[in-house]
Amino acid sequence: MMRDMAQNPQHADAPALPRLGGRRSSFRERVADALRAALIAGELRPGEVYSAPSLAARFGVSATPVREAMLDLAKEGLVDTVPNKGFRVTAVSDRQLDEYTQIRALIEIPTVADLARSADRVSLEALRPAAREIVTAAAAGDLIAYVEADTRFHLGLLALAGNAHLVEVIADLRGRSRLYGLTALVEAGRLLASAEEHLELLDALLERDEKAVAEIMTRHLGHVRGLWAAKD
Repeated sequence: MMRDMAQNPQHADAPALPRLGGRRSSFRERVADALRAALIAGELRPGEVYSAPSLAARFGVSATPVREAMLDLAKEGLVDTVPNKGFRVTAVSDRQLDEYTQIRALIEIPTVADLARSADRVSLEALRPAAREIVTAAAAGDLIAYVEADTRFHLGLLALAGNAHLVEVIADLRGRSRLYGLTALVEAGRLLASAEEHLELLDALLERDEKAVAEIMTRHLGHVRGLWAAKD
């Protein structure tokens, strides 16, 4: 399910690369974003060693930005460098995932629920394309595109609260999470239902239904350690 990251590996503005959260980013950062999405989706497995050239071939870009991006991910603790071989994906324990999810729930549920009162309609509607991209990616079984669009949607939504540090914390926790169950959900045809929750959430926000927003967010985050996390 690995997809090409760029239509032209030599072009610094290759359109297939994500621009997470709507920010302008360098090609190296966009490569790192896509590699991070592959880690989260389980396309790159813990304990496995990947060389920059092999990853470059799989992603359709040159080895240099991949190597630079993997060094950035190493600084975040997501991979370890293996001299003369490449990078080993670090393992994340169930306890760590539980802790990440608990922190996310404490922050995201009340923050997003408050947006039902404070966010303007134009800003909320601007998130609909990303929500639709999530659904499209789920229908196509493209897990990396799914994670990329999901990240853009949720970080963009949290950004409406006006707290940049909050967005950074959640972005870090999301990057450390692992959603190994996504592949099984695609194969069972069940990922689409989870994807459509993003549109449901957006509609509830636009209806100013704070209680419904909190309920949808609680259910949605529950998938992180439920449906999306299953390893078998």
